[in-house]
Amino acid sequence: MTVPRVRTQSSAIPVERAVSLLGATGSIGTSTIDLLKRESKNYRIEAVTAHRNASALARIARDVGARYAAVADQASYNELKDALSGSGIEAGAGESALIEAALRPADWVMAAISGASGLRPTLAAVERGATVALANKECLVCAGALFMRKAAAAAATILPVDSEHNAIFQALSAGRREDVHRVVLTASGGPFRRWTQAQIALATPEQALRHPNWSMGVKNTIDSATLMNKGLELIEAHHLFALSPDELDVLVHPQSIVHGLVEFRDGSMIAQLGPPDMRIPIAHCLAWPARIHGPAARLDLAAIANLSFEHPDLDRFPALAVARRAMAMGGAAPTVLNAANEVAVREFVEHRLAFNGIAALVEAVLDASTRAGITEEPASLEDALAIDHAARARALALLPEIAAKAS
Repeated sequence: MTVPRVRTQSSAIPVERAVSLLGATGSIGTSTIDLLKRESKNYRIEAVTAHRNASALARIARDVGARYAAVADQASYNELKDALSGSGIEAGAGESALIEAALRPADWVMAAISGASGLRPTLAAVERGATVALANKECLVCAGALFMRKAAAAAATILPVDSEHNAIFQALSAGRREDVHRVVLTASGGPFRRWTQAQIALATPEQALRHPNWSMGVKNTIDSATLMNKGLELIEAHHLFALSPDELDVLVHPQSIVHGLVEFRDGSMIAQLGPPDMRIPIAHCLAWPARIHGPAARLDLAAIANLSFEHPDLDRFPALAVARRAMAMGGAAPTVLNAANEVAVREFVEHRLAFNGIAALVEAVLDASTRAGITEEPASLEDALAIDHAARARALALLPEIAAKAS
């Protein structure tokens, strides 16, 4: 097992652990802050970042006593600086400021910047050997092999924050890696689990954003509706746990209580259960290898009564099949997949692409990129970003044709 790097230290939480939050204003960031405020005696906040919401970031920075705050959007710098005036908190803006936040002296870094824009700051934290709680799946989808190589070289510890990967991480502790037969990620099925293919084709962004169980950002919620999120998570698990595509599977589990399962070769299956509350996996990463008291509601299995499972329907949700194909292809395919999907989701949210056009556009970009010879795995961050940029441009070029077909 390659994650995390096992420490030979006491399981007690340090008297004061310095932490930084890359992506403090999103759902993962706010859940992390809730836990940190409850455990304030054990944690000090070094740095917090946001994309462009300067006023919200300034409030957070003041509230938690951060030493540094940075926005990615240069145009938001003056607003952030003014809002922090008199606080003694340093302010920064731009990608270099996000990287500085990642390089600040924190033992533990929450990597929750959404999308490919989180690559450079997260890698900066990894390369200095920090413990990185990884909530940005794009780091592993866009440049998984590179990311894990750099983590190993720097002796960094990577802890999975996604509920499914955190569940697998916990379940894997029940046996030896060589005894693992299969790993199963669960999916809620999203808001369209019971919809027909014809109904799904006409789904609106407003309908797609009504997730039945989880409160997430727009991008992740749309990905959940298409099941692309599960495909991206399969690729992430492939790199995190050094699993082959044949060792990875998906089950739809609408209650979102079982988050992941590990089947061992003797037939034993170990599952991690919990309510759909991201504070549970975040708390596990925050205190690892110890545990802290969590505020999430306790499961009442008798009240829940039934847990159901079903195979995903790839005819109604083709995005999962496209993602599995990209994982099997390897090389640059996952990088292309992620970039094209980000464009497709944005176009759908802006009402310029039908829901069934999301998977169609991603597949078209994957096919076109393969025909163009873009197949080599990125050897550097610059390679990954170049492939990402080219895939986005190709997605925009193919958009009119796919949008016309999907409408």
